[in-house]
Amino acid sequence: MNTFFHSNLPTSMKFTMLPLKQAVLSPTSQPMAATASIPLMPPNANVFGKTWVTAAARLGSPSVRINIAASKGANAKPDPALVAEGLRPIADHAASQNVVVHLENDNPVSEDPFFIVSVIDRVKSPWLHALPDFGNSLAALPAEDAYRGLDQMFAHAYAISHVKETITTRSNAVAHVDLARSFSLAAKHGYKGNFSMEFDSEGDPYAGTAKLIAATIKNLS
Repeated sequence: MNTFFHSNLPTSMKFTMLPLKQAVLSPTSQPMAATASIPLMPPNANVFGKTWVTAAARLGSPSVRINIAASKGANAKPDPALVAEGLRPIADHAASQNVVVHLENDNPVSEDPFFIVSVIDRVKSPWLHALPDFGNSLAALPAEDAYRGLDQMFAHAYAISHVKETITTRSNAVAHVDLARSFSLAAKHGYKGNFSMEFDSEGDPYAGTAKLIAATIKNLS
């Protein structure tokens, strides 16, 4: 089973790596995927991003997730061309370290799924891929747009995807993830990477994670 370094996760069962059609449930194991937050302006992005790529390589992690920090200012909008300019040398450095860089649909502004895909398309590096999160985009987008974004993310995915059943929207409503639809998008694009379990719902995280794993195995069978 691959290990991923994640710098800001507590030790728990919240994340359990799941290779395709193989579940692993362990309350003591912590999967890892490196996380760094980079500004949208180079060269700071280059230096900071490369630092985390190097850290991932030293830890023996095959990949690193880099956050794209939101632009400062009330009316500031992320620029895909500028972000791509900052990420291109990071992807080149990642290639030299044998580390894949992932971008997750997380922040609804700077990490919108369509924005991430546009950045990846601009960089055009086999070392830069999408990290599809099943639920994050449902917190900010209409359901159809969220699944369309997830579809495009899986078209650029490689090694890891976050599975979750619920997400809380900005209006504090709970949105439920259509797991069957989400897994069908992964299958549509021939995704062969890992699935991590991200239990964000109410209730016992151990039982909830076990249930999520069972649902994942069912959808992969």
